[in-house]
Amino acid sequence: MTQRIPLQDLTTEATVEHHTPSSKPPQLGHIYVREIGGFFQRIRRCSNWLLMALYFGLPWINWGDRPLVWFDLSAQEFHLFAATFYPQDFILLTWILVLCAFGLFLITVVAGRVWCGYSCPQSVWTFLFIWFEHRLEGPRHRRIRRDKAPRTLDTLWRKAAKHAAWLLIALATGLAFVGYFTPIRALVVDLFTLDVHPWALFWIGFFTVFTYLNAGWLRHQVCLHMCPYARFQSAMFDANTLIVSYDAARGEPRRNHHQKGAEASRIGDCIDCELCVQVCPTGIDIRDGLQYECIGCAACIDACDSVMARINKPLGLVRYTTERALEGKTTRFWRPQLFVYAAALLSMVVLLIGFLNARVPIDVEIARDRQVLFESAEGGRIVNYYNVTLRNQDTQAHRYALTATGLPGLRLRGIDTIEVAAFETRHLRVSLTADGEVLTEPSHPVELRFVALEDPSITNASETRFLGPSNSE
Repeated sequence: MTQRIPLQDLTTEATVEHHTPSSKPPQLGHIYVREIGGFFQRIRRCSNWLLMALYFGLPWINWGDRPLVWFDLSAQEFHLFAATFYPQDFILLTWILVLCAFGLFLITVVAGRVWCGYSCPQSVWTFLFIWFEHRLEGPRHRRIRRDKAPRTLDTLWRKAAKHAAWLLIALATGLAFVGYFTPIRALVVDLFTLDVHPWALFWIGFFTVFTYLNAGWLRHQVCLHMCPYARFQSAMFDANTLIVSYDAARGEPRRNHHQKGAEASRIGDCIDCELCVQVCPTGIDIRDGLQYECIGCAACIDACDSVMARINKPLGLVRYTTERALEGKTTRFWRPQLFVYAAALLSMVVLLIGFLNARVPIDVEIARDRQVLFESAEGGRIVNYYNVTLRNQDTQAHRYALTATGLPGLRLRGIDTIEVAAFETRHLRVSLTADGEVLTEPSHPVELRFVALEDPSITNASETRFLGPSNSE
């Protein structure tokens, strides 16, 4: 439950760190974040819990006999729900990343850094760590008082419990991350039986330390100094972008909440309680105007609204708004850069869907046998050998017929049909023979074609080379 502090104590507590109304708290030191409730914080918490549930839960869900999401590096297979992708599909990953980037640009033009405040992993895990910190060490003013006072047994056990909780969360984060690359059920068993693979153990440890330091110690410094998005996002802002803003025309000059009557009517609604500063995870004062450190989490909006409600003033002194709206002008939603990003995003989505629909559910890789270029057989025929990797990327099994073309009298020797189960990869050795008299060059292009007998539209034709002695003289 969010702590409720009497109104008369707001300005008293605000002086604990001796901030003047126009000064910013030091951003490089530790920031004591106050927990606050409110409409936007409920949205953020629901978003955070949903994202964490997906992150921790997906590795445990199976799709048939495999995990629902599994990046099997050893087999070079990447399973996403019902689909399986291979290294040659890497262009899809690049396309999806570009798609996400343009989606982020579009969101930024419309609503600023809402991604940072509600969905960014750094923010999600930082707020989770702060949530445990608040419950184990107490509200903000108690944490400040304990850190300034000499260490006591009560302080030590609370801090030990907090760091233990952080480490457990970090360990679960590392374990879940590795669980996307190694089946997590077997991984947990191996971990408890001390039979885990050294590389898996290394990455679990790495992400445990990484999460513990980032969300527990660095926190806002990652947003301020390490995240590139904080640096270039201002280039996408304009006067019509929805951002968290302080209405200075209404709030200034600031007043003391003890002022009454005519004296209070001549000044602004801001009572200078600094609650908006105390709840900010990056430690900024939103009343100083738009700053790149603001992650758009709206904690200051909920904090200010709670104060305005208690002093019988209209809500929205700090709110989501635009610079044009603050100037009394009309906000223009549709504008050129928004059209450009929306059109680019829509075009890429259409192309991606078209590519996925046109993707043939069969993949073939052909590699010549490197040990023998060619062999001579009876009747003056020349033999070439090939190692073929055949992947059935369909959801059902298929029986494929293999044919070879490209030279007169070119024949397959051995297998000409093969059955492959759904999402199965088969390796086979294929030999081709041709009459030596037709080989006018040392190398001739030939084609191997696989056709699904049940569905002739599923086909793959791959070109390779047939080598032999030249009869051009």
